Amino acid sequence: MDFRIFTEPQQGATYDTLLTVAKATEDLGFDAFFRSDHYLRMGSVDGLPGPTDAWITLAGLARETKRIRLGTLMTAGTFRLPGVLAIQVAQVDQMSGGRIELGLGAGWFEEEHKAYGIPFPKEKIGRLEEQLEIVTGLWATEVGKTFDFHGTYYDLTESPALPKPAQARVPVLIGGHGATRTPRLAGRYADEFNMPFASIEDTERQFGRVRAAAEEAGRPAGALTYSNALVACVGKDDAEVARRAAAIGREVDDLKANGLAGSPAEVVEKIGRYADAGAQRIYFQILDLDDLDHLELISSRVQSQLT
Repeated sequence: MDFRIFTEPQQGATYDTLLTVAKATEDLGFDAFFRSDHYLRMGSVDGLPGPTDAWITLAGLARETKRIRLGTLMTAGTFRLPGVLAIQVAQVDQMSGGRIELGLGAGWFEEEHKAYGIPFPKEKIGRLEEQLEIVTGLWATEVGKTFDFHGTYYDLTESPALPKPAQARVPVLIGGHGATRTPRLAGRYADEFNMPFASIEDTERQFGRVRAAAEEAGRPAGALTYSNALVACVGKDDAEVARRAAAIGREVDDLKANGLAGSPAEVVEKIGRYADAGAQRIYFQILDLDDLDHLELISSRVQSQLT
């Protein structure tokens, strides 16, 4: 199992803060630094100083880090045209030396679309399916050949399908709780399926659906990596857990029930239960980006026991 750090910068973070966390992620031996793709804060936080763009952030981090993987959970399909997204991701992959991963989702937060004048179409899953076909198709087209796509939502004619990523294949992540269409898309297009903020029971059920969908698509179920994203709140003792929970506006009991919270031993035990359900990778959602001691504790007392 490997471990990744996942951040929510729309809640309030500058690029410099994200850079500091990404460098700590690398120094502490985590596998990757991921971020959300949102333009509006959620909940009661003020979100200051304002949003940062996911792919501009990752382009900067690509030049400032050396080892860790970098990516999104998830890029909103409503934010970017698929041809443009394919160019952006390929370029950032080149800038990183081949360390980029693309999490791509349909988009769901209508308020941020209204706030920044972004169209919010009613039919999003159909668009997402075409986006996945276009992005992966552009990257897979041989140099010197062209790519055409004529769908319901997008139309590409004689695209040179350039530039190419540094990697032969940029890993594509698909995630979510949907019982039918989400597993079908993951089974066809994904290199990784991510189950966000879910119980162990729901995780096992959804992983099973995705495995079945992959086999129906003619792929071995083991061709995908299966992962969970869960909020983290770890402390050396009860007082430290309570302090960290208060800092992110959450209750300890809720975090223990629905996330990875408590002592290192408690968190190790719970990760083991997710592993039994099929998880091969964990994304620790870190909400207090100023608390680097939290990352150090997770690295030294949780990750060290499970890698």
